[in-house]
Amino acid sequence: MPASRRLLAVALAAASCLGVQALPAAAATGSAPVVSRGVTIPEFYDPPAQLPAADGTLVRSEPLPLALSLPSLHGPLPGRATRLMYKSTDANGAPVAVTGAYIEPTARWTGAGARPLVVVAPGTMGQGDQCAASLGLEHPLSLNGQTVSVGYEDLSVYRLLAQGTAVVVTDYVGLGATDRLHTYVNRVDGAHAVLDAARAARTVHGASVTAASRVGLFGYSQGGGATAAAAELQPSYAPDVPLAGTYAGAPPADLTEVTEGIDGSELAGALGWSLNGFLQTDPELRPIAEAHLNAAGKAALADLSTMCVGDAILRYGYARSSKWTTDGQSLSDIIGADPTLKAFLDTQRIGRLKPAGPVRVATGVSDDLVPHGQARQLAVDWCRKGADVSYAPVVLPDVVSPLLNHFGPLLADQGTAVSWLTDRLSGKPAPSNCLTLPVQP
Repeated sequence: MPASRRLLAVALAAASCLGVQALPAAAATGSAPVVSRGVTIPEFYDPPAQLPAADGTLVRSEPLPLALSLPSLHGPLPGRATRLMYKSTDANGAPVAVTGAYIEPTARWTGAGARPLVVVAPGTMGQGDQCAASLGLEHPLSLNGQTVSVGYEDLSVYRLLAQGTAVVVTDYVGLGATDRLHTYVNRVDGAHAVLDAARAARTVHGASVTAASRVGLFGYSQGGGATAAAAELQPSYAPDVPLAGTYAGAPPADLTEVTEGIDGSELAGALGWSLNGFLQTDPELRPIAEAHLNAAGKAALADLSTMCVGDAILRYGYARSSKWTTDGQSLSDIIGADPTLKAFLDTQRIGRLKPAGPVRVATGVSDDLVPHGQARQLAVDWCRKGADVSYAPVVLPDVVSPLLNHFGPLLADQGTAVSWLTDRLSGKPAPSNCLTLPVQP
């Protein structure tokens, strides 16, 4: 199969890795609509000049039409959706508007206790505002000749709704909201967006969840990193959001290793998303980037800043970061030789704090995109801290393609992950297998 057709097939079949941030397509001025790669972003996504003081406060909401919905005697299936904008705090301690969606399920919750809430942290969507997961619920597949956006996270959302759990989906900081770039795989930004989504869901008009509802977190790849970070930061940032369970699938816990894994892969464009986001979070890194990036590298970062996963696969699949640098070094080599860059990535490391509540860490043993070893190490690190960890190695054959090695476990493990989380939301105790982890792959 020709390379372009193979990449398109992969783009439409999979897209669940990391995520990064760059410069927005246009500033939210309130006078002209933001258009990203031919997609007009609804005015709803333009944050106001002033935000509420309290984290998790709703800024605005409106009905969200679900593309995949069926009528029934008890209401639309799988439920009624509401588009959200809520207030959060970014990694620099500044207020930030985050968008997302809440879905009140039609299915009855049959587990113990009141209806629970699950926060879904999406996998890699891209960096363009048109890639936001909340827009993916309305437009699962977007093909306009300029962008390829696939709302693949809809599958996990619908599986959870079928169990009778309420679901809130976060778009993360800067993805959807038009005032800044998406801070892809930023540990603190992702964790705060997840936890504040739970707070916001409680105040949605018509929501059946309350502060007494059990809360679960569900995420794979970029989402797995966000839920893992949220479980670690919940005790200090959101003690009012007690966690019944956290699923962290293929978490990018060590970005140094992940950078090596994605370089030269189908999703090499994620390197640009990461760098774009890091430069937004810490502008002091910009002189270092300017010194090392050549014209092609700078052009790639600007181009990627408005791309979705499908776009990045088609345009930058198999790209080598050494082609983006002035001296031909890879980004991994540059990071390894620069103390400032090493220190910044070190602040993104997940696994140094004990997570709240039981956690399930799943990782494909053949995953070489978000490398299996560093995800397994997260489980080891948490076990050493006395956490209640269920480690789940997903054994699938190596199919050569790094993206498919990463995407396969998402599908293979998703049903089991949903069952594990709904058991926690029903109040069932979580079995820990930390004692057997040393003999597991």
